[in-house]
Parts: sequence; C-alpha cells; structure tokens
Amino acid sequence: MDPLPPRKPKENRPFYAPPEDKPIAVQIINEARSSLKELKTKRPFTPREDRRTLFGPRSVSSTDNRPPSAFSLDSRHFDPDSRPVSGTRLSPLDHKPSLSSPQEHVARLPSESELESLLLPPKPPSDSGKPVKNGARPRPRPPNSGDSTTIRTRLSQDDLQSMPGICSEGSSSSDSITALPVEERGLPVEERGEGDGKEAPPSRTASVAAHIQIQSQQAELDDRLSGGETQRGEVEGRAGSGGTKRTSSAGSRTGSAGKREEDKEEQDFYINHIAPLLDLMTQYSLSKDSDKLISVSEDLYQLLSKHNLLTKHYRQRSKILKAIFKMLDLEEPRLLLQLARLILAFNVGGNNLLNVCKLVFKVSRNEKNDPAFLDGNILDLLLETVSGMDIAATHEALIYCVGSLKFLTGNATIAKQLVTKQCIENLSTLLDSINRLSSEATSSSDQLGNILVQLTAALRNLADASSSRDRILNCRLLESLTCACDSFASDAEIVLNVSRIFSKVTLHTDCCLALAAHSLSFKVFLQLLKKHLKRQDIVVRVCFILGNMTAKNDEARLSLFHEPKSLDVILAVFRSYLEADYKSSKKPDRKVGTVKDELSKTEDVLVKVVRVIANISISDTVGAQVSTNSLCVELLIRILDYKDIENNEELVLNTVACINNLSYFNVPDSAVANKQIPLIDSLMKLILAENWMKSIIDVCRVFGNLTRQKVVRDYLHEKKVDVLLMTLLDSGDKELVYIACGVLINFMVDEDKRGLLRKERAVTKLVEVLRDFGRGDWDLAGLVCQILWNFSGKITSTNACFGETDAQELSEILIDYLDKESAFDQDFDQLDAEYQESILDTWETQFCSVGEQLLHRIETHNSDFEPLEDTPCT
Repeated sequence: MDPLPPRKPKENRPFYAPPEDKPIAVQIINEARSSLKELKTKRPFTPREDRRTLFGPRSVSSTDNRPPSAFSLDSRHFDPDSRPVSGTRLSPLDHKPSLSSPQEHVARLPSESELESLLLPPKPPSDSGKPVKNGARPRPRPPNSGDSTTIRTRLSQDDLQSMPGICSEGSSSSDSITALPVEERGLPVEERGEGDGKEAPPSRTASVAAHIQIQSQQAELDDRLSGGETQRGEVEGRAGSGGTKRTSSAGSRTGSAGKREEDKEEQDFYINHIAPLLDLMTQYSLSKDSDKLISVSEDLYQLLSKHNLLTKHYRQRSKILKAIFKMLDLEEPRLLLQLARLILAFNVGGNNLLNVCKLVFKVSRNEKNDPAFLDGNILDLLLETVSGMDIAATHEALIYCVGSLKFLTGNATIAKQLVTKQCIENLSTLLDSINRLSSEATSSSDQLGNILVQLTAALRNLADASSSRDRILNCRLLESLTCACDSFASDAEIVLNVSRIFSKVTLHTDCCLALAAHSLSFKVFLQLLKKHLKRQDIVVRVCFILGNMTAKNDEARLSLFHEPKSLDVILAVFRSYLEADYKSSKKPDRKVGTVKDELSKTEDVLVKVVRVIANISISDTVGAQVSTNSLCVELLIRILDYKDIENNEELVLNTVACINNLSYFNVPDSAVANKQIPLIDSLMKLILAENWMKSIIDVCRVFGNLTRQKVVRDYLHEKKVDVLLMTLLDSGDKELVYIACGVLINFMVDEDKRGLLRKERAVTKLVEVLRDFGRGDWDLAGLVCQILWNFSGKITSTNACFGETDAQELSEILIDYLDKESAFDQDFDQLDAEYQESILDTWETQFCSVGEQLLHRIETHNSDFEPLEDTPCT
C-alpha cells in the first residue's frame, strides 16, 4: 500500500465552532446516517370480498342507472332470427309493378305453401314480415332465382295453368310485366305469340317471369342483409310501364352458375356435417345429458373453426344460433360456457350480444366455475369482444363483459393468463376511449362510469400479476387512470379502485417516477382528499400513494408542496382523523371490538399522513417551510401525548421521525424551536417507558438536533439524559452507539458537562468503541474522535485528562488506524475498485482529518509530570 499522504495541519479549535469548509457536527450526524430519511409503512389492508357483485355496496351510482348483478336469463331472452348488422344502409328496390288502371289488380303470385309444393329443393326461410317499397311484401324465393331456365324445367304446363291468380282476365300485353327472353324461356313459338303476327297472351309466361324477377330482387336483398359480399346473378332490365323485354349477359349467367354451385356446396356441407351435430345436441339437450352435449358442442366449434365458418357472414349462421339458443335453459355452468363460446365466436350483436355477455357474467359470478374458463379459448373471445364493442351502442353488454373479467382476474391463475393475452393493453385502450368520450361529453357519464367501475376493478386485480408492471408502464396506463380519476372524481367506487391500483404499483420506484411525472397527478390526489375526506378507505390509500411518491424523489416533494394549498389539505386530513381517533378512544359505552376497529382505521390514516409530512420535509426547501407551521408541530406533539408506543408503535415512531426531520432545520420562526421544551417532555415519556429501547434511536436523533441550543442541553442534563447516552455506549448495538455519540458531541461543547464523561467511565467506553467498531465503520470512528477532541479542549496533561491506561490505548489505536497499510484488513483488497474508493474517501474525510489532530494533541501533552491538583480537564 502507498504511504499515507501528508496532510495540511489544521488549526487547534473546538469542533463546535462552525468551520468554513465542513458541516457542523449535527449535520454530520444526520447526513452520515441519513437522519432525514424517508419513512416506510405497510400497504393498507383490503379484505377479500365475500361475494362477486357487479358493483360494490357503497357505490355512489344510482340504482336506476346501473344494471343489476342478479337477473333471470334463459333461451327466451335470445333472438332466434339473428342477422348480423351490416352497418350499411340499403337502397330501395327499383322494381315497381305497372298497373293498367286503378280498378285492375296486380297479378297475384303463388303463395308460400303453393310454391313449396312446386319446387324440388327445400325453400330457404324468408323474411315475410318486412314490407318493401310501395307496400308490396317480399315473395318467397326459389333456390336459384337468377336462373329462369331452371324454373322452366320444373314447372309443367299444367302447373302453370293450375297456379291461381297468375294473370287477371282481360289484361293485355301492355299491362303485363316484362317477360323472360325468348332464348331463356324455350317455349313454343305459338305460345310466345310470334310467327302469326298475333300478340301472345301474356297471362301465364309474363307473370312467371315477373315472379322470378321479384324473387331475384328479394334474394339480392337477403344477401345484403346477411352481410354477403358475393352478388347473386343480376337480371338486366327491370319492369317498366311499357312492358319492355330484358336480356341477360353471358357474364351474369356465368356468375349465377358459379354462385349456384357455391350455394349447393355450402348447403351440402351444412346438411352432411353440421346438421347431424345440431341434431345430436338437440337430442342430448332433451335428455339433459350435459357431458355429451358439451362434447358434441366442442366438435361443432372445432368443425366450424376449421372451415372458417365462425363469422357473421356465414349464411347458415342463423340456423345454428337458433338451435344453440334452445339449449340455454340447462343449468350446467360448463355447458353454458361452451354454448356462450359458440355464440361469441359468431360475433352476434344487439340483444343477443347483451344476453351472451350476461350469460358469461352469470357463470363467472361463482368462483367454483373459474376452472372452466381455463378450457378452450373463452378468455380470448372475451377480450376480442371487449375490443370490438362500440361503447355508446353496447355499453350495457360491455359492463357485463368487463365485469366477467373483473371476477376472473380475482383468480391468480386466470389473471396470469389474461396478462399474457394482453388484457392490460386491451383494457387500457378501452380506458382511453372512455376518457375521450368523457371529455367530448358525447355519452352518458353514468354509462361510462358503470363501465369504469368494472374496468378499474379488473386492472386492480391484474396489478398484482407478474410482468404486469412493465405492461402498465409501456401502455401509459397510469396517466390514463389519473385522467379517469379527474373526470370521475365524484364516483367513490372508481376512485377507490384506482387508488388501490396506485397503492400496489407505487411500491416500485419506476412507477412512482412515471406517476410523479404526470402533470395532473398531485392536483388530482389533493382533489380526492378534499372531496372524499370522510371516506377512510380512499384517504388512507391516497396518503399511502403520496408517501410512496415522495419517499425518494425530491422533485416529487417539491411538486406536491407547490400545488396550491397542498399543506393545508394534508393538515386538514391530519386534524380530522386525529380528532376522530381521539373521540373514538373516549367511547367506553361502545363494544370493545367496534372501538378497536374504528381506532385501527383512523390510526392507519394518521400513520400514512404523518409519513407524507415526514417525506416531503426531507427536501431543504419544503422542510424549512413546514418546520415553521405551528399547527403541524402541535398535531405531532398531541400524538405523542396520548398515544403509547406499546399499542401504537408505528404511529409513534413515524411521529418521532417526522419531528426529527422538522427539527433538523434551524430556521427563524421554527415552530419546533418555539415548542422545544414541551416537545422534550413528550419525548422523555418514551425514554422512561418500559419498552424504551423501541424508540430510543429515533428520540436520540431528535435530541441530536435540539441540543444545538444550550437551553436544551441544560434541560436534558437536568433530566440526566447525558448519563443515559453514556450508558448506551457499551450496548453493543452499533447503530445505537452511533446515535449516542452524535448527541454527546454537542454535550461536550459545554465545559461544565465534560467532567461527567470521566465520572461515568465514558472515556474508557469510547476507547473500546473505537477499538471494536472503528476499523469497520470510519464514520463512527470519526464521531468518537470528535467527542474526545471536544472533551480535551482544555487539556494540560494527557494522563490527567484521559487516564494513563486509556491514553496509552487510544494513542496506539490512532497510530494504527492512521496508517494506510494497517488501517484496512485483508478483505479490503478483494473489494471492487469503486467500493474501495468510497471506503478510502470516508476514511480520509471522516476519520483521518480529526484523528490526526487528536493524536497530535495527545502526543503534545504526554508527560511523566503530573499536575499538582488532580482535577478533570476543563
């Protein structure tokens, strides 16, 4: 090792004289061991909810404006004629039947039963209840309405003659509806009225053509209603007043043929594969065999999924849904969830969407059903449903869907899966949409608020899951939640959920920094404290959050303090709950358990709010101003006066630590200095208590600040506090020894108190402390040297001042410690370079600077001659 570098000799002065380039002793004490330290506390306790409900018992939302948690739901509530919403407004049909005169009637088309008996394939269902333009009703359509040749081959001449009302008697060609082209009809020339120059009777052929044309238009309409993208075969030319003929293009015939083939394949697939499964499901439903029904419904889901038929454009969708709806009267939760899975996969809308969300919600209310949600992809479908909903149009369905997620996230296993499926990101997107709608005032605040209750509760549960914190930060969820709290500050249930989320995430520094960086955060939190002052569950969490945010971030301390009337709001909470706590403790007529519960709740708030004051006071700017607030100091002293450490340990210790932070600032008009004697009396009660060791370190820190004043040193000397501190030197607790040394430095400033150090054998104890702890704690070694330096301020003889034995041992220890080669043990060389540099810096600045001067004084006054009078050095 390199030899110790030469040092500049320092002037021979007492250490209590403030140097120009070093902090005073009390600053060394506080800074070296972080006397101004942030306080830690446990997160507010939240009992597990007894049952799963949509809204909490204390929700401020009106009962009339929120959906119920319990409801009846069966197959009757679902709409069997489920058509997907296309989102496109349809244009009116072009066809207008021509009438010869008001007295004549339009040719009546065959009825549904009549047409069904004439057509070979089964007739698809028609929407006969919906009127079309001009009051006409849509006619039943044949399977391939675009191909008139097919119709011709299926209708015999006798059939045409037997169809009632095909043509009214006396109608002329000018009154008839446009007939089919000759090349498509394929009828004899005589029947067409061609070749002999006479007009053919239009009553039969033209009317059939009109029927086919109307059926073609109805097919087109049905296609558009079903969301189909492929157009059916179009018939060129529409009926006009003059009864002109129309022609079909070759392209239309080709398209019709292709579409006809596609329809046949789709129909065959339904008949051969899907219908048998639906029949089986119906059979098992009637026999109430849930296990087999679940198995077959799973086969149906896999079949539809494999062939990409789980879409709202699948034309057999309505048939399948109608069959599924009939099975919803069974009560087996696993079956209901399996059927809900099929319904959700078909992307239903309107009333069916609401009811299927209710169905899932109903199953999720019982936590015994949670394992069923781990089977299949029901969780994915729920998340897709949430992402695809329109908030304004489907707000009630959204409430039940997100409410289901709220229940499911209460299960740790499901919550973990939902996090990996990006549930946090999906809910964050939904939250952003709600915030936007709220700011634009385009939706009911009650509707948005009801959704937010479920959403924030789900996020509250997800905040505990692993990897959730990174996701929360990446999607800027904390900022969105803050905005939601600002917009819905009056909704206590939303505020409580958000405060519970923040209580969890602000246990981590990165989340504290992100939240503190948001411009609205502190303003919103103070607003919540004012608005919900009587809501203990909200106040305790907001104070806990503020304490976390200000624990290690000086910018956060300044930001909070600089919010208008921030300290007034915090002190209002402090005073309100201190008074409530005091009143509760004076109620002997109440049941013991009830009083204890009330005291526990109010005391929890006091613990958190005192912590906020203590943490913001670490800032030099904030602490100096808070220390001048008389109300703050009075409330802190009041806690010490009527609370005992045995039953209120955390509150008492937090209060002492807060007083320590405030007493550090020696500023004019300091409220701590103005009340220092009453404060000392309150602190002395802690020292004199049976379990005084619990609070002695924190109390001694306060004494270390207060003993800068001589009046305090005298008062504590009368109370024999200095004797107690000297006793603590041989406690063996290095932290306790350190604090005791810090206070003794100030006591040794007064010459009349130095003699007690020898009387109590404290010099010997200090030498032992230096020997036992010095090499491993250069801060403590420096404090011991400072005490002995102040003690020997009027030294004339080393042996007379320290005692021969103690002086000799002290001299040997200082020589050893000041030698760089011998000051450090063998493990020092094995430390990393940065740590070595830190230890060397502490050794030089905190120990060597005073150790060298103390050694020089000892050696200078070391003599074999004894003074005539054996008196303590003064």
